[in-house]
Amino acid sequence: MNIGYLIGLVLALAVMLVGMAFDPFPAMNFTLLGNFVDPSSIFIVIGCTLGIVMASFPLKTVLSIPKHFGILLKNPKMTSDVVINRLVDLAGIARKDGLLALEEHANQEEDPFFKQAIMLIVDANDPDRVRATLENDIECMSARHNAAAALYDKGSAVAPAFGMVGTLVGLINMLQNMDPTSGSSTIGKDMGVALITTLYGCVLAHMIFSPIANNLRVRDEDEVLIKLIIVEGITCIQAGENPKMLKEKLLTFVAQKQREKIGAGSGGGSGE
Repeated sequence: MNIGYLIGLVLALAVMLVGMAFDPFPAMNFTLLGNFVDPSSIFIVIGCTLGIVMASFPLKTVLSIPKHFGILLKNPKMTSDVVINRLVDLAGIARKDGLLALEEHANQEEDPFFKQAIMLIVDANDPDRVRATLENDIECMSARHNAAAALYDKGSAVAPAFGMVGTLVGLINMLQNMDPTSGSSTIGKDMGVALITTLYGCVLAHMIFSPIANNLRVRDEDEVLIKLIIVEGITCIQAGENPKMLKEKLLTFVAQKQREKIGAGSGGGSGE
């Protein structure tokens, strides 16, 4: 579970609501929150933002939003330490029994990319072709991930704009309905209602859409790193590299503290 995202989102919302309820600081009056609720403003900002997002992207990308939240909230299935140790073990098996012995282990892999990588060297493909195939797979995957993140970037960009649109609508209605006989007695209240849409636009952009886009890109970077480790490991296994040297090479992909953790673990292989 992506606890950091949930904690940050709840914290931001809680701080905002508490700040709205100060009457004055540090006294609290949560009935003041009713001043920030306006159904027509919500309708304009959320409805128009979602409409423009749908108009800007293919329908299949928009329909993948529930899947995006699943990716966002779940922990990655594969981690660098597991992948590195697994590759080192495979290197030991390949040096001892040959590349064909890896086919059985490929069938046990749950990750399609890892399985494909193993089968490419089992089938005795040219090393350059193996690397090119796997790197092309990574590039296409990253392009799909960036397209998904761009959906939320678009939402983050247009939400404040429609907040301003809602404010203009509110101001126009306020001026049209202004009664010359009553003067400006209601102008403060009417102005407050008009400005609520700007608030909704900013909240939607910076507390909802922007964090989702950032988290999706972080997940993409993590997945790309894992797959680059697999590509490097698989090509080294195909070249018959010593498992210990392979592990040292793969450890350069991760931070120093993580290297110490992986180095202390298993997966030394059975190479010479």
